[in-house]
Amino acid sequence: MATVAGVAVEGGHWIGGERVSSPTTFDDVSPIDEKVIAEISRGGEREARAAVEAAGKAFPSWSRTSREERARLLHAIADGVEKRLDQLAIVETTDNGALLRSHLRGVMPRVAHNFRFFADWLLTLGHEDFETRGHRNHVSWDPAGVCALITPWNAPLMLATWKIAPALAAGNTVVLKPAEWTPLTASLLADITAQAGLPDGVFNVVQGYGAEAGAALVADPGVRRVSFTGSVPTARHISTAAAANLTPLSLELGGKSPLLVFADSDLDLAVDLAVEQYDNAGQVCLSAVRLLVEESVAEEFTARFVAKASALNQGDPRDLATDIGPQIHRRQFERIDGFVQRARAEGATALIGGGPNTDLGGLYYRPTLFTGVAAGSEIVNEEVFGPVLTLQTFRTEEQAVEMANSTRFGLAATLATGSEERAARVSERLVAGTVWVNCFFVRDLKAPFGGSRQSGVGREGGDWSFDFYCDLKNTVTAPWEK
Repeated sequence: MATVAGVAVEGGHWIGGERVSSPTTFDDVSPIDEKVIAEISRGGEREARAAVEAAGKAFPSWSRTSREERARLLHAIADGVEKRLDQLAIVETTDNGALLRSHLRGVMPRVAHNFRFFADWLLTLGHEDFETRGHRNHVSWDPAGVCALITPWNAPLMLATWKIAPALAAGNTVVLKPAEWTPLTASLLADITAQAGLPDGVFNVVQGYGAEAGAALVADPGVRRVSFTGSVPTARHISTAAAANLTPLSLELGGKSPLLVFADSDLDLAVDLAVEQYDNAGQVCLSAVRLLVEESVAEEFTARFVAKASALNQGDPRDLATDIGPQIHRRQFERIDGFVQRARAEGATALIGGGPNTDLGGLYYRPTLFTGVAAGSEIVNEEVFGPVLTLQTFRTEEQAVEMANSTRFGLAATLATGSEERAARVSERLVAGTVWVNCFFVRDLKAPFGGSRQSGVGREGGDWSFDFYCDLKNTVTAPWEK
């Protein structure tokens, strides 16, 4: 048990409705000051197997539980999240360094909404029966079984519950493996599910490293679904392990998304959208980190961007006046700096930032904007996952689209334009799972979400989530004799 920002947090696993410890532990370090805040049980094959067995034991009963009762329990979990919203927010800020104001105002309320949305959507899920030569076709969504969910560190609880809620709603049981850098709110969620009355074994949490606990989970033959959010290299390992059991996968991976700014756009809006890409210290997979600006307005856009971005307040994320906090971990901090220094060596110019914030020290990296970057260079093509943007110019719409689609990724794209016709033309040609026009990060849980190319496999959200977390069945019935 650890006390984090005044909140008691268990460091053990949650398996079959009980706290379970491992012989070894690992340190959980806060990015705010790089101090150890908790010791966490280090799970591996033994704990993963126990969690899958517990989930498998609970599955028959839970899968037969009525939709109405499942929905009631998901709403009860949402109630528990809302009752502890302040605690969840400060613990997650301490654990991953994201802004407390964001956790309070948006992220933790979204956690509760994830459960409520899928609870309600479950009750409307269905397909009209249809006839084939007098025979009735009836489509149903059958629970698939045990789901292994492996989640990232940049928005730990929100992204975990985006998977947990539909998996549970569908009648599956869950084993969650949270990121080892940010395990604390997953542990608190286990307490909340127990207090809400979720039966033992329906929801389980195994802490540990991906190469140990995560690898054991995805290779377990008792797992019938794997959903992963993270990097492309890790996804390749997961895909290989899951292939042995033909386990279906949902993969939401990296991105190198563009923001296209056309000369007919509202430049104030375009600049606001561009500066917003520094959200969460640039640690957002959807971020439009490649600014592609029409040549005729590039100078004015750049001047306005530099002025606005330079005014951002970097500091302690627990301060509600802070705009940018620290990077998540020393390893990630050094990775970001490596990208920046190599870009400099290749001739790129940092108009702002370009290195650590020496005034703050620690893991604080200055918001950076590079110009003079070469097409095809590392800084343009590879995901940095930090507060580093590049700015390139284009002359024609055709060139803009070509530049936007020039990487191996296809997670999202944003465009700013005053022309409805251009917005329609360009959006149709962009390779992306989500396109935002004159806005950013507007997400409805009814919409499909996922990536193209190496940004992922599959879609989740609304019916798409249930399509993944269920086995769809069509029952064909001959006419009954009267």
